[in-house]
Amino acid sequence: MIGDEAGRTVSERQRAICRKFGLDATPPETMVAMAIGTLGNMPVYGTRVPLPEGGNISWFIHCGEYSDAPDFYQPLHVEHLAQRLPRVLDYLALPPGARFIIDDQGYEDAWLGE
Repeated sequence: MIGDEAGRTVSERQRAICRKFGLDATPPETMVAMAIGTLGNMPVYGTRVPLPEGGNISWFIHCGEYSDAPDFYQPLHVEHLAQRLPRVLDYLALPPGARFIIDDQGYEDAWLGE
């Protein structure tokens, strides 16, 4: 597994984020829903829903403004997320019901619920 400059793996960084916010770690699926057209905007928002029966996506991630357009999100394999928006990988073990906000100025928050 890929490590950061301190030698920690993605899984270790994910568990550390969960501990930081007092939430239980839940392994992520291999796919996310990403609003690819929003890449480059700030802040970055992530919402994890309970995995639907037969589904393979529980994370919905967008940058900047949200849209309710039916094609706002596209399915994306986590490996490609690592190339397009690697900073969110550390948050993907947050449990279902969790949300996070991060930006390029160092702001970071994560919580359960609405």
